[in-house]
Amino acid sequence: MTRRLVHPGPRAPDRRQAVRCDLRPVEGELRAGGVLMAEVAALFARNGCKGGILWLDGVTCDPFRYVLPALAQDADHAAYYSETHAPDGLVRIGPCTAAVGWRDGAAFLHGHGLWRGTFGEAMGHVLPFDSRLAADVMVHGLGAPDAWFEALPDAETNFTLFEPTGGGEGRSLIARLRPDEDLCDAVLALCAENGIGAARIHGLGSICVPKFDDGRVVPCVATEVRIDAGRVEEGAVVMEVSLVDVDGGIHTGRLLAGENPVGVTFELLIEAVA
Repeated sequence: MTRRLVHPGPRAPDRRQAVRCDLRPVEGELRAGGVLMAEVAALFARNGCKGGILWLDGVTCDPFRYVLPALAQDADHAAYYSETHAPDGLVRIGPCTAAVGWRDGAAFLHGHGLWRGTFGEAMGHVLPFDSRLAADVMVHGLGAPDAWFEALPDAETNFTLFEPTGGGEGRSLIARLRPDEDLCDAVLALCAENGIGAARIHGLGSICVPKFDDGRVVPCVATEVRIDAGRVEEGAVVMEVSLVDVDGGIHTGRLLAGENPVGVTFELLIEAVA
């Protein structure tokens, strides 16, 4: 079974990227009628943060648009996205994690999560410019005034991807993992390199052929992943995730350390607690 994606561009030397940051709570209301991206941008601005992580649990949208992971149809990319899914009626999001940053001088987000509607339950990659709030809702997250994700062209994968940018003197990290880095091992390495003994781990990205610690294997090289609960303590990492495959199948569980290579990218907020 193929366990990695072969990307079209030259392999970048820096496989783990991270900047230090101070974190503060991001809390507030997203307002009915607003475009999801615009409401999130305004929320981060009100909280004085340039980037971070936001949980969109409880958000309702109509319309709501999303895509699934897909296998590549040409040599320009190793994996891609499905056609846009446009369910009818009200869709309730949650749980859902969004990495918030900037692209082309404007606020931008990358979000993976689960949602429910008349179609039942689905998971995927939210399209924030094409989704509109159907009701006021309070949301929360973690933001940084001194660091953020910046969407930049990535020669290795031929995508425009979030990279950690800025940085301060805080102990937490905004980070990004490149293809083939094992998610659990790389998180441990970043913590060790930055003197972090214990941390809560938040983020989203993609994994090739995910393996769970109960022996289950998802035989798919293109997945969309959300960290449900991650932590580092006493030199070990625990990573509970939800993920969706190219057929829309949803899988949840604890990842097997050392057996979950990143597919295209993985964005992380490592919240130092000790």
